[in-house]
Amino acid sequence: MVDQAALADVDKRIQIVEDNLRELIEQAAAYSGAADEERNADRIADQQAKLDALLREREALIGKG
Repeated sequence: MVDQAALADVDKRIQIVEDNLRELIEQAAAYSGAADEERNADRIADQQAKLDALLREREALIGKG
């Protein structure tokens, strides 16, 4: 049986990270300059890594059910 509370928590965290990614991508499009681009790329990569981990966690939860 799927732990619905845990699944809801992971889904909420996924939504937050996806929102963060959208915001960072919008900011990256608005700013220019090598330093800004590198910083934004690092932040986007960090958020993408978090999203990937959360998606794996979600799959593991669903797979348990």
